[in-house]
Amino acid sequence: QQVGHNHETDSDPTTGNKSFRCGTCGKDFKCKSKLNQHLRIHTGEKPYVCSTCGKGFSQSSALTTHLRVHTGERPFPCSTCGKRFTHSSSLRIHMKVHKGEKCDMCESQDRRGDQHVDSGSTSHSSNVDNSPMSQTDSDPTTGNKSLKCDTCGKGFRQNSNLGRHLRICTGEKPYSCKICRKRFTCNQNVLVHMRIHTGEKPCVCNICGKGFRQNSNLGRHLRICTGEKPYSCKICRKRFTCNQNVLVHMRIHTGERPYVCNTCGKGFKQSSQLDVHSKIHTDERPYVCNTCGKGFKQSSQLDAHSKIHTGERPYSCSNCEKSFCTASNLKRHVRIHTG
Repeated sequence: QQVGHNHETDSDPTTGNKSFRCGTCGKDFKCKSKLNQHLRIHTGEKPYVCSTCGKGFSQSSALTTHLRVHTGERPFPCSTCGKRFTHSSSLRIHMKVHKGEKCDMCESQDRRGDQHVDSGSTSHSSNVDNSPMSQTDSDPTTGNKSLKCDTCGKGFRQNSNLGRHLRICTGEKPYSCKICRKRFTCNQNVLVHMRIHTGEKPCVCNICGKGFRQNSNLGRHLRICTGEKPYSCKICRKRFTCNQNVLVHMRIHTGERPYVCNTCGKGFKQSSQLDVHSKIHTDERPYVCNTCGKGFKQSSQLDAHSKIHTGERPYSCSNCEKSFCTASNLKRHVRIHTG
């Protein structure tokens, strides 16, 4: 993102203090160091990097907070019940429970103290904490106060929404699948993930009857059924059913290959292509024929092999009507006719 020119404003006539203005959004700061810190929101610069997981942050304080995810440190104890928290903001939210005030995280009111905060899969379970947050000025039109993420500057109207967002910024994943232990930033993602294990597909296409685990997957599928392709490449105008496919397609024009093999250095446009390639180095053969037990590195290779057992030959030569199991075999055969 292009950042505008920043400049020092005139002195405040009442105090004599100068302020520093951001050339991009016009926000004023009392000291230049605060402006420089703010500018990282616009530039995306993240100079403070976690040595454990490599995640970057725009502020050193955000990195300090993030490190507690790895160390398990909880330096803020509750003086009433002794429960400890990673962040002072989480302790402030917790203290409202003891005082009988309305909980900002789940909008409920409960005087049971620790039992309320430890109520399982709520957004403030015993394993959940939130990163530093600050309350901004009131909206002059409504009088409502908004909440800002101190890591990236994004604003929210509710503590619960900010709490979910903060876990993305800090990398904290307090919710885990009870079956495979994969971790997630929010409980809703666990519920959706569980459908992989249960096989549940509640989102059904009303055109073809195919089921999906998520509404987003159903939405993409519906465009296939209807033929709708609302996203297009700005260079060649090729159209796609979802924007992610446009981003992947653009790599054909740019030559970008962001997925690199750690063994041989070969680059790929898609992570799935790298996954297939990596099996060359490991000799892993996860796709096994149910008939003869032969293993293959790619599912497409297994599909082609299976036709040997079934006798299926779907690829026919238009010149002599000879048929083949695979398109590649047909292609080689056609050279006999074309020379």
